[in-house]
Amino acid sequence: MAKPRTKQLVVCIDNDGYPASLEKRKIYVALRDCDAEQHGLLRIIDESGDDYLYPKALFRLERAASNLNRYGIPESFGF
Repeated sequence: MAKPRTKQLVVCIDNDGYPASLEKRKIYVALRDCDAEQHGLLRIIDESGDDYLYPKALFRLERAASNLNRYGIPESFGF
């Protein structure tokens, strides 16, 4: 049986080259993909609802809700 992928929340800090697929300051779900990460990519569930690979530099992992306000996302967002 295949091991389920780990999910984490990331904030899009730049959508350069992907304006139709990514929104700046939006929180996305990133799926753990070790092969992609070795190439500097993240597997993101984007606006289409499907998962695609995007450059890791376009996102930031935020471990605490209090850090989200630096991207214009209120702490009361629901975390």
